[in-house]
Amino acid sequence: MQPSRATPLLNPADLAACRALLAGGSKSFHAASRLLPRRVAEPATALYAFCRVADDAIDLDPGPAVLDGLRARLALAHAGRPLPMPADRALAAVIAHYGIPRALPEALLEGFAWDRAGRRYETLSDLTAYAARVAGTVGAMMALLMEERRPAVLARACDLGIAMQFTNIARDVGEDARAGRLYLPLGWLREAGLAPEAWLAAPTFDARLGAVVARLLAAAEDLYRRSEAGIAQLPLACRPGIGAARRIYAAIGQEVARGGHDSVSRRATVSGRRKLALLARSLGGAVLPVPEAASPCLPEARFLVEAVAAEPWHRLPSPPARALGERVGWMVDLFLRLEQERGMQDGIGRPAAE
Repeated sequence: MQPSRATPLLNPADLAACRALLAGGSKSFHAASRLLPRRVAEPATALYAFCRVADDAIDLDPGPAVLDGLRARLALAHAGRPLPMPADRALAAVIAHYGIPRALPEALLEGFAWDRAGRRYETLSDLTAYAARVAGTVGAMMALLMEERRPAVLARACDLGIAMQFTNIARDVGEDARAGRLYLPLGWLREAGLAPEAWLAAPTFDARLGAVVARLLAAAEDLYRRSEAGIAQLPLACRPGIGAARRIYAAIGQEVARGGHDSVSRRATVSGRRKLALLARSLGGAVLPVPEAASPCLPEARFLVEAVAAEPWHRLPSPPARALGERVGWMVDLFLRLEQERGMQDGIGRPAAE
């Protein structure tokens, strides 16, 4: 039976279990997702929950048997016969409702496998191919949850996901290196006068590394600008949440730059107050037109757009959307909580010591 507008897409117990899996996850995604309509935020929770399950499984055992097992679970979900697990059942419901091609989550799993195998990337194109799998796929699937399948918009959704991944890499250079991971393009490091393996053995920051980080952030910024044309073509109710995610992640890169591009001895963060300001800007800019970009799809992400074009899909009724007023009310409540927290830090209203 097809869901009606009064029927939730996801089983409430499965949705609750998916939310529990994501507890303590990305604060930036959580803040931005609160501005998404419920009809998008809930299936997005299901997708992210399965991603978390897959990531954790590959983290424990990066061997081919685990990857094969995850692909088998995906095949069952696509066939409408998911394993009796909340994340799998929720994923199957989302796949069926939104016509998500199997190639997209499979590419995500492939990216996770590359990650756990410690793959290195010689060129920016090589790194983009990785980012297309671990983040471009997420951008494309989020667009599908908004019932947007136009190739030009999907290409911009992939741009946004890849830009966010570049930002993550630029922010976490030191943290990754201390764990034995290196994502910066090896060719760029050599051009800057750094031997990748020697640097990884003793990661330190200097102007040469800063120049490489700045170069990656510039590539991310170019993709953020490209993504704006796609955000402007999303359903109006979805623009604030996606615009907020774009602004918050770009702000992380700006914090890295403000620290002299040193992401070895420090980790850039965006304060709650600044996130709130960016959320407000996203609400205010939701209806502003952005000229459509003529930029072609990135070659490394084209296979994702083509997979969607090849997938037959018929629009089904969706659950009711959360009213914009409710989302604005949540933002006002967040502002009041931040003000209260600031007052506590300044000594105003601090409870007396026992």
